[in-house]
Amino acid sequence: MSALRLVENAKIVVGAVPIDTTGAAVTGDYVSMKGYTHLTIVIMQGAWAGGTPAVTLKQATDVAGTSEKALSFSYYWAGTALTDDQYAKTTVSSDTYNLAATANKVNVIEVDASSLDADNGFDCVRLGIASPGANADLIAVLYILTGTRYPQAITPAAISD
Repeated sequence: MSALRLVENAKIVVGAVPIDTTGAAVTGDYVSMKGYTHLTIVIMQGAWAGGTPAVTLKQATDVAGTSEKALSFSYYWAGTALTDDQYAKTTVSSDTYNLAATANKVNVIEVDASSLDADNGFDCVRLGIASPGANADLIAVLYILTGTRYPQAITPAAISD
């Protein structure tokens, strides 16, 4: 039996490089879901001095962000890195939630391509995190696209249209 290799069955894309967000918002890059049915967004918090910034999702008609608008989502999962591998599912209200003011948290948001406004040509997604304030807070974002619509030897591009 051959092993399932994530890198051969999914497209792994950096949504936002690890940064010290002191006084700055995090605007994730857009990824195209044209060739995929599902997107997992992983938010990794490192050292955290405070602040509870809001997390939102946006959708657009291309990776340049054309016609950007809010993307509804209902849940996220959170756990504490290094000490907890069980993630708690939490309901989101008004299509946003706030990151906890806790170091080493991991948050996961799941997005199905069917939740995008495909009737109007929306097939790209990005994450946004508001500024946590003047705190030395570390954040990185990883996108994992799965459910290749058309299986092939090389997974479809996700950072271009």
